[in-house]
Amino acid sequence: MIRMRQGFTLIELLFVVALIGLLSAIALPSLTRARVAANEAAAASGMRSIASGQQVFWSTCGGGNYAPSLQTLGQPVGTTPGFVSPDMAGPAPVVKSGYEYDISTVNPSAVVSCNGGPTAQSYHATADPQMGRGRRYFGTNGNNTVFESPATMFGVMPDFGAPPAPAVPLSSH
Repeated sequence: MIRMRQGFTLIELLFVVALIGLLSAIALPSLTRARVAANEAAAASGMRSIASGQQVFWSTCGGGNYAPSLQTLGQPVGTTPGFVSPDMAGPAPVVKSGYEYDISTVNPSAVVSCNGGPTAQSYHATADPQMGRGRRYFGTNGNNTVFESPATMFGVMPDFGAPPAPAVPLSSH
């Protein structure tokens, strides 16, 4: 009488597990690089959103002044949404896509904005990666240019003009 084989042998199962482990070891570095690149692209886009939101705030709501914080920039004006998306409009630092965003100023203003928040004569914003989530740092200011750097710009980003080297303007490609 012929016995029907049921299931897999231990050797076959070990071979499949080893093969899956090998494929995972090959693919993991590529996935990590892709995730870091996606986080960096999201951070650069976040900086562009902050710069653009600040320009609209300056011209429509701030009376020629900027928002001194992400909270003020994200406050709605009546039923109209704020100048940045709600996920960026929180107390500093705002964490999104592996980066910490912050806005600061050294020139507060006495003018109250149309959304009831404070204003500032100038501002600077930075995005620093959380541990292992990115390699580049980003910043922007009243010049409406986004800069990138291999080192943090928190504390050195000026309210106007270019930050110190090694920061460079972010290319638009």
